[in-house]
Amino acid sequence: MQLSGAQILLECLKREGVSHIFGYPGGAVLPIYDAIFDCKDIKHILVRHEQGAAHMADGFARSTGKVGVCLATSGPGATNLVTGIATAYMDSIPMVAITGQVRTSAIGKDAFQEADITGITMPITKHNRLVKRVEDLPQALAEAFYIARTGRPGPTLVDIPLDVSRNLMEFDVNRDYPQQVNIPSYRPAGPTARVPDVQVRKAAQLIAEAERPVLYVGGGAIASGAQAEVTALAERTNILVTTTLLGKGAIDETHPLSIGMLGMHGTAYANHATNGADLLIAVGARFDDRVTGNVEKFATGARIIHIDIDPAEIGKVIQPDVPIVGDVKAILAELLKIVQPRPATAWNDQILEWKERFPLIYPNDGKLYAEYAIETVNEMFDYQAIMATDVGQHQMWAAQHFKCKRPRQWVTSGGLGTMGYGLPAAIGVQFANPDKRVVCLSGDGSFQMCTQELMTAAVYGLPVITIVINNRSLGMVRQWQEMFYEERYSQVDLQASPDFVKLAEAYGGVGMRATTREELRDALAKAIEVTDRPVVIDCVIPTKENVYPMIPSGQSIKEMMLRQDLEQVKASVHADAEQWSFADEERVLEQYVEAVHSAGSEDASGG
Repeated sequence: MQLSGAQILLECLKREGVSHIFGYPGGAVLPIYDAIFDCKDIKHILVRHEQGAAHMADGFARSTGKVGVCLATSGPGATNLVTGIATAYMDSIPMVAITGQVRTSAIGKDAFQEADITGITMPITKHNRLVKRVEDLPQALAEAFYIARTGRPGPTLVDIPLDVSRNLMEFDVNRDYPQQVNIPSYRPAGPTARVPDVQVRKAAQLIAEAERPVLYVGGGAIASGAQAEVTALAERTNILVTTTLLGKGAIDETHPLSIGMLGMHGTAYANHATNGADLLIAVGARFDDRVTGNVEKFATGARIIHIDIDPAEIGKVIQPDVPIVGDVKAILAELLKIVQPRPATAWNDQILEWKERFPLIYPNDGKLYAEYAIETVNEMFDYQAIMATDVGQHQMWAAQHFKCKRPRQWVTSGGLGTMGYGLPAAIGVQFANPDKRVVCLSGDGSFQMCTQELMTAAVYGLPVITIVINNRSLGMVRQWQEMFYEERYSQVDLQASPDFVKLAEAYGGVGMRATTREELRDALAKAIEVTDRPVVIDCVIPTKENVYPMIPSGQSIKEMMLRQDLEQVKASVHADAEQWSFADEERVLEQYVEAVHSAGSEDASGG
């Protein structure tokens, strides 16, 4: 049967199991959109900005593990995808971006809406390709999907010129679409790859010898689907688990062996456990700078086991004692066969004592705070909601206080830190999970970057609930300016913002405002009852709230800043300030760090 390139594209997408395309039409993709008009098997979602399309595809992929797909026209349409592609690349999210291109005869001649999108995205894709012949289109698509989902996942891009979309060829998807992809230069590890037995035995030996081990788990464990294996290893060995921002959900965060996130805004007890460990078992994590801070002072007394599917990550930041390259789930399954059970030790008691002494807290003065809003979401949704976040203070508060019971319950931009990500990502999550409730936690700065996607949610009747943590400022930037720039608040004032309640209503959604705890609970209760349109809750909090703990960028745990209960702070510093100064923090940390070093010098029975 003679099919156009556009029709072939859709047949190939169906073969790949694609259910949704997030896109925006334009001249160079008109043949594709004409073919979409007759396509009943794939649902096209019309976004309001191409950046939203990329984030929706990303959110769809993060919440399912499937490949997300976005579509844009040439030139500005394609370049508007770049931020979303870079976001997916930094966080290893499987995504295929399809872009239109000017006719092959016009390429390189500065034609209208021409942009070298393959050149532009080369640093932020696992693979991209400009397809110059319709005959090459099936192979190009098969390779794009295969590369996106295998090994360390990531985004790929296929650029299709207008004439390639129009040209005809004989095509039968059952006959002509590649059943297998064989790329000589690409041999990724996978679930069926041979597990390096010698290295696994070495890891088991180090675990047996360790007195103060810690499991440090990242997003690779989520990508591999290894929650059961991570939990089983922790339970068999009684090793406490800390996760990265993208590793949330790799173990049930209400599990007694979970000690939350580590790093710049991680829990104090997770950071001190990591710093005091004599064995760090890194599982699908990459030792990024927000975790390590000053690398030379990070976990200096620990031997390192590093398990990762990407050999390029091994030794990139910290040289491990036992490197293991391969699929996390498969490797942990083999490790579980030989690792010996070990009882809980005084090291566990020490970490849990830190957890009791230095909990995540916020003022209990009856006012509305972001932390309270997040904990209320946990409670009112019975820990079952999927949360997507934007980037900023609210993101870190959510990372600390939103408890994931399962993997793929947490959707956030980690490596790139993309403001504007939250709402479109939440929409992608909702399309992928129509039977689940999706909550977007945003800030008054981030929310305004992709607010137009409220229209997408309204048109498709999506009950995404967005809670805007409104502190009338660019909160994280303001916090840094307060701490490190002598309170010189430059360009962070957002007092002049739209009325978010009216804005939600203007887009066809439901808008509510909460300035007290009671108003928030009432608003959430009403939001839960809405099932056919988006809801926005303007959650007004104090402007000068900061995120604690905090390790300043490039510093070590010795510079970690803690927050104390308001009354303790007043009693300690004899002032009305809500936070301690650096000097006050250092006095407490001297005793705190001594406890860590003391634990490191004693045996397990006394640690």
